[in-house]
Amino acid sequence: MSDEVTVPATLPVHLHAPDAGTSAVPSEPPRAPGRPRDRQARRRHGPQLVIVGATGVGGVVGALSRYVLEQTFPPGPGQIPWVVLAINVTGSALLGLLLVILVEQFPRGRLARSVLGTGIIGAYTTFSTFMVGAVTVARAGHLAAAALYVVLSVVCGLVAVTSGIAIGRLAIRAERWLAEMA
Repeated sequence: MSDEVTVPATLPVHLHAPDAGTSAVPSEPPRAPGRPRDRQARRRHGPQLVIVGATGVGGVVGALSRYVLEQTFPPGPGQIPWVVLAINVTGSALLGLLLVILVEQFPRGRLARSVLGTGIIGAYTTFSTFMVGAVTVARAGHLAAAALYVVLSVVCGLVAVTSGIAIGRLAIRAERWLAEMA
């Protein structure tokens, strides 16, 4: 037999029928599906929620930055979208630099990597915007310009990310050298 007793100013307490020689013992009320069972589970999920939220905010910053630049400097009909090319190349360089510094100097910096790398730079530079630009130029009948845009984007992006990585490693070496000299 199980009776529900409501205690003032608390949640309902469920009592189980006592076994022979024992008294009624309160038990936990049933939990909703998917609800963490203990504080440790909430502690595990809390940091993830902070990272997801902060990455989303970073994404808004990156996407708005790209949008403002694209609206300020739109390409003419059938022209290569030079602003998108510049955005993707500068973003590639920044991502290379940033990830080397964060991974090598701050290996536990999950929040910074997510916010800056995935959020801001990931939304600032997008493959879809690059592809839409290439297709738009090609559909306008400028196949050579579209091909040039694709090649420039890929080659310049690779050069930029490689340069960013090299600059990041050089900066780390310089910082270590300065620390040794002090």
